[in-house]
Amino acid sequence: MVNWIWLFFIVVGFLVAAINGDIELVTQAAFDGAKNGVTVCFGLISVLVFWMGMMRIAEDAGILQKLARLLQPAVRFLFPSVPKNHPAIGYIMSNMSANILGLGNAATPMGIKAMQELQKLNPNKDEASTAMATLLALNTSSITLIPTTLIAIRMNFNSMNPAEIVGTTLIATIISTTAAIFVDRWYRRSRSPIPPLKG
Repeated sequence: MVNWIWLFFIVVGFLVAAINGDIELVTQAAFDGAKNGVTVCFGLISVLVFWMGMMRIAEDAGILQKLARLLQPAVRFLFPSVPKNHPAIGYIMSNMSANILGLGNAATPMGIKAMQELQKLNPNKDEASTAMATLLALNTSSITLIPTTLIAIRMNFNSMNPAEIVGTTLIATIISTTAAIFVDRWYRRSRSPIPPLKG
């Protein structure tokens, strides 16, 4: 579906440019976009390599394990249907830890692994379980202490202070995560069967 939406935008853009006689602007924008994309990617590689290395050091030093232990009560509260020692719990905690540190690229493989493990617990394979929906909501809205990717993009575009967004990003992600948890809880409650009346 998303591919069709992008195709629609591209075709409409070309048609409008052709009608207005500005087709050369579209061509120039395409080349400029490709050039900027490559530039941004090269800038991101260095920052991501640095932070992935830092995460590996943190993992070897036991910092990630300590962070995971701190997250364990929250994970048990948010995922009550997942057994305590199930592999999904470990993947969920790794995913959350990486997201908190702003390492979305590192969080993605852990999130996929967690979803695969949660699917094994899912009684209805054709629908996402409540645990899977919760993980998706948290992964999308995750609290971020250090938005490394955004800082890297701002550095690429010569921002005077690329890290100045840390505070506002933290506030925004706290609000988004809180909202995601509330909506998830409300949705769970609305989907749970109504207990029969006693009488």
